[in-house]
Amino acid sequence: MPSVIALDAMGSDRAPKPEIEGAIHAARSYGVRVLLVGPENSLKAELERHASASRLPIEVVHASEVITMEDKAVQAVRAKRDSSMRVGLRLVREGRAAGFVTAGNTGAAMASAKMVLGALAGVDRPALAAVLPTALGAAAILLDVGANVDCKPHNLEQFAVMGEIYFRSMFGQATFGQAAGRWSSGARRPRVGLLSIGEEETKGNELTRESFQLLKRLPLNFVGNVEGRDLFNGHVDVIVADGFVGNVALKSSEGAARLIRTVLKESLKATITSQVGYMLSRSAFADFKKRVDHTEYGGAPLLGVKGVCIVTHGSSNANAIKNAVRVAAEFAGRKINRSIEQGLAALHPAEAETVPAN
Repeated sequence: MPSVIALDAMGSDRAPKPEIEGAIHAARSYGVRVLLVGPENSLKAELERHASASRLPIEVVHASEVITMEDKAVQAVRAKRDSSMRVGLRLVREGRAAGFVTAGNTGAAMASAKMVLGALAGVDRPALAAVLPTALGAAAILLDVGANVDCKPHNLEQFAVMGEIYFRSMFGQATFGQAAGRWSSGARRPRVGLLSIGEEETKGNELTRESFQLLKRLPLNFVGNVEGRDLFNGHVDVIVADGFVGNVALKSSEGAARLIRTVLKESLKATITSQVGYMLSRSAFADFKKRVDHTEYGGAPLLGVKGVCIVTHGSSNANAIKNAVRVAAEFAGRKINRSIEQGLAALHPAEAETVPAN
């Protein structure tokens, strides 16, 4: 996976520690060259605490400003022109990096990517795609999870095409290999569903009903409406929603996962019998924890921008950063943006013919 990835070293809640540790793990595990973007003196001081860093393909690119979680996204993007986000995205635009990763302010990351990179041909609104674990051990993706609160039916039509191409390119018939620590691919046509309040075509609000009519005419394996319970049962591969509904679904799922881990941990400590049971089934619990651990999935790509932009949690640890760098490198290497442009152009070929070729 020889690639160059720009990493916002000042994005996470505990920056730059997780970013630097994650960059070291990524460079060592995947051979990726990482450009750490942020205040040069601070980053070099933190790097010096890791003896092995000097032997790895990691370098610092100076950025004098930082966009915080408290900053208002659009204002910060315009005012802080030398922020670690904007500098990192400029590296992608200039071809010095194949992709960009940030654990910073999500709104600012999306606004910066749109402003610095611009949208792909045929894309009205980029969408964030989150990877979800399922009961069958395969991946599913949910989009949009927050880039667009208000959507039109044609936006969801584009999300479906982008999501299907992303899933097919990155996962295929995917299972998570615990030993290898990465997704493996096979050949299967992804099943695409529209998130609604019932399976019937007439269920949902005006947006979902109109979107249903567009999606069923697409050259995709559209399985119709799906409900919240289908996010994790493995019956669908790509779940399409507007950013408001998608974000609520994602955050609710993350909260439920934390609750399950907490209750399970407390129950295992409750009695001597349960503690003995835990000791006997430790490997099974470790497998469970790994399957529901969001740090294994590498963040959400912003689909539809000219370049690769991966947004991950502000609470990300080194493992999450490492996997986000991996996803960015894989996304770039598989030329997914080219496939997205071709897929969207095929929807409306008459319109595509009027656009001059580059």
